[in-house]
Amino acid sequence: MSRHEKHKSHRVGWLRAAVLGANDGIVSTASLIIGVAAASSTQDNILLVGVAGLVAGAMSMAAGEYVSVSSQSDTENADLALEKKSLEHDFEFEKDELAEIYESRGLDPVLAVQVAQQLMAHDALGAHARDEIGISTSATAQPVQAAVSSACTFTVGAALPLLVAWVIPGRFLISAVAILSLLFLALLGGLAARAGGASMTIGACRVTFWGALAMALTAGVGRFFGVAA
Repeated sequence: MSRHEKHKSHRVGWLRAAVLGANDGIVSTASLIIGVAAASSTQDNILLVGVAGLVAGAMSMAAGEYVSVSSQSDTENADLALEKKSLEHDFEFEKDELAEIYESRGLDPVLAVQVAQQLMAHDALGAHARDEIGISTSATAQPVQAAVSSACTFTVGAALPLLVAWVIPGRFLISAVAILSLLFLALLGGLAARAGGASMTIGACRVTFWGALAMALTAGVGRFFGVAA
């Protein structure tokens, strides 16, 4: 019976954007709510700030991811265009260059030339994109996918502490938002780590640590300015 390994690297693009969006949504919105609540604001003001933070954050995440990944895509396309032009003008040089790459990876010189010839006969640009430039079809930049993924997951993440602030008002608001948001972060980190084939414990701990630090700092800022006012 043959065995097929289930690799996780093809998930890197969307997983990174999704985790970043959800994590930022929880951390930024929870921190914003806690900071404003620590300044002794009313629940209406706290919810207003939270909703504004959700909308602004989702749009910021979408725009940032789109611009960032588009820049990566532009660079990849420029490299591919350059390689395509080189293949058209000096095919033999490109074949020798590819053979040298395979030889440096451990192939016999004669076999390296044969492999380069066969791969280039099948898909010359694809062979050079993969083995010379390092562009893989499974990791190709996709700006729209990254933007939508980040915006949607940010919205979901931000909605969680906002919902807690709406359901639990009063003197329990800060502690409820902090505790439940940290639980959300731990769950997110664990699930993201599992999806990527890593340790769920490590994934949960690292996002929880940074989330707790962000909330503590914003609570301190809110408390300071609330007293100063």
